[in-house]
Amino acid sequence: MGEVPLPAEWYYVGHYGQLGPLTFEQVNELARDGVISPDTFVWKAGMGDWRQAQEVPDLRATVSMVSVELMPPPVPVIPMRTAMPNASPVYAQQNASMVQGSWSYLDSNVPKSDKNRVTAGLLNLLPGVGRFYLGYAAHGALQLFTALFCGIGFVWSVIDGIYILMGGVKYDGYGRVIQD
Repeated sequence: MGEVPLPAEWYYVGHYGQLGPLTFEQVNELARDGVISPDTFVWKAGMGDWRQAQEVPDLRATVSMVSVELMPPPVPVIPMRTAMPNASPVYAQQNASMVQGSWSYLDSNVPKSDKNRVTAGLLNLLPGVGRFYLGYAAHGALQLFTALFCGIGFVWSVIDGIYILMGGVKYDGYGRVIQD
C-alpha cells in the first residue's frame, strides 16, 4: 500500500508576496536551500497568526542550521595605500583580488536556480514572458499590459531581454542564482 501524501498546508511570504500551499517537506527543502530564512514569515492551518520561521518549533532546527552554514567569512581587512606609502603596485593588486574573491564566495553560497539566462532573455522578446519565466510575475504582467495597451511595452521588453542576456539580472524571483 502506498504512502498517503501529506496535505499542502504551509505558506510563506517570499520576495513577491504569499506563496503556497506547500507540503512540510517542500518548506523544509526551501529552508535548507536558504530561500526560507529564520526571519521569513510562515503560516499553516492551526497557527493563530503569521510567525517567523525561527519561532515555529517544526522549522526552528532547519532554519537555524542553514543560517549558520550560509554565513560568509569575514571580509579581509586590507590596509589603505596611504597607510603604506611605499607599497608596490603588485601589493595593491594582490589585495584587490582578495577583496574581489570574497564577493564571489557570497554568490557561491546562494542556491542555484533551474532557470537559464539565455532562455529568459530570448523569451522576453515576447513582452513579459521572460520575466514570468524567472518568477517576476508583477514585472512580466506590467510589460505585457504596457505592450497591449500602450505599445511601449514591446520596446521595454526587448531592452529588458538584452539586459537579462548581458547578466543584469542575477537572481530569479525566489532569490536563487540564475544559470549562465
